[in-house]
Amino acid sequence: MTELSYRTAGESHGPALSTLIEGVPAGLELDLALIDAELRRRQGGYGRGGRQKIETDTATYLAGVRRGRTTGGPIIMQVANRDSRLDDLERTPPVRRPRPGHADLAGSIKWLTTDCRETLERASARETAARVAAGGVARCLLRSFGIEVFGFVRGLLDVHADVVIPADPAALEPLRAARDASDVACPDPVAATAMIERIRQAKIDKDTVGGFAEVHVLGCPIGLGSCVQWDTRLDSRLAAAVMGIQAFKAIEIGLGRGCGERPGSAVHDPILHDPARTDEPHLGFVRESNNAGGLEGGMTNGMPVVVTGTMKPISTLLRGLPSVNLETRQDERSDYERSDVCALPAASVVMESVVAFEIARAFLERFGGDSMPQVRANHDRTMELARSLPLPGREVVADDH
Repeated sequence: MTELSYRTAGESHGPALSTLIEGVPAGLELDLALIDAELRRRQGGYGRGGRQKIETDTATYLAGVRRGRTTGGPIIMQVANRDSRLDDLERTPPVRRPRPGHADLAGSIKWLTTDCRETLERASARETAARVAAGGVARCLLRSFGIEVFGFVRGLLDVHADVVIPADPAALEPLRAARDASDVACPDPVAATAMIERIRQAKIDKDTVGGFAEVHVLGCPIGLGSCVQWDTRLDSRLAAAVMGIQAFKAIEIGLGRGCGERPGSAVHDPILHDPARTDEPHLGFVRESNNAGGLEGGMTNGMPVVVTGTMKPISTLLRGLPSVNLETRQDERSDYERSDVCALPAASVVMESVVAFEIARAFLERFGGDSMPQVRANHDRTMELARSLPLPGREVVADDH
């Protein structure tokens, strides 16, 4: 069994974005419409630039999928770029004046060039289309075990949404419908209206805005991840996945920074047991609060996994910022590349995708097999054993001293 992983390739204005996914069990039914719908959601949102009017993102499957089912081999997915003009020097000229906040300057020095385009084409957030495609495959796997992933925009500047996410995956549909009907991917209509006004004003000011995206994973069984090594801890892995998204500068799990503002008695979630709920993924071990965000000791604890990411404002400003010409070393205004005023709604889709993939990776580490029937059998047997604790031979022997 190969560990679940993915790699992406492609440039913003190259022919296509590609994703190579390995470790997906054979026989997984892919919801192709769901994956394309996620790609469309990534293109949407109030404040996006002109690029999204050009592209119509859909996934093409070049390997590893037959008649909508995975074969067990590596999967190659491709999202074509209609705006493919990378070698056209008139339409994609060299960029000599690096944009503050972008990879332009660091990449130019790293690869010893005065043309920032060679960096910006790969560093561009257009690459996230490939990650959303990979996340769609992961969501198909998770949904087959009743695990739902829900992301939305929680806040923007001084506006914060009043949204309570239910712990029951079946209760998500009204919120999902409200989010999808919103131009800013926010299910709170009052907050959404205020967010749109902030974005509109930023455009007038030739400025940009970021904000806060939040992702909830419902229905996770206890014990995904590990406490054995630092890099096997699921919170560590989620942090890396979210911080790897372009323009994300911070991540919080559960209460996050708020943990530093409260005593332990107001942070840690008391454990209760409800014998009537042992058939649920948490095995009946329930909490009245979820400050831990569903993770303790690097492992899922049966509560919803809650992750919040902070996206900085888009680095390309219509009015430009002070910069330096890399060829002349003279002070100039930064170059302008077509961009967005706010891409936070799209970023929430990307964050949802990378969180889904990391949860799926941890899921297969615990219950994996080469085919879906094996994964199903491993999952069901492991959960059955967990409900039967203590197991014969695993009883704790009392100390007589």
